[in-house]
Amino acid sequence: MELNSRRLQSMYVLGILLNAVALVASATSGELLYAGTFGLIMCYLGLRLWMVA
Repeated sequence: MELNSRRLQSMYVLGILLNAVALVASATSGELLYAGTFGLIMCYLGLRLWMVA
């Protein structure tokens, strides 16, 4: 299975969306350290997506 640019971009977008769900869930439950970690991961994935695009 070849990992071309289009498939890689969709995987990064999926990762960002899953981290957004986890960020909201952890923020609403009061776990701010986890929410911050998910926010950093989202920034990293966004940077990687920008580099691939």
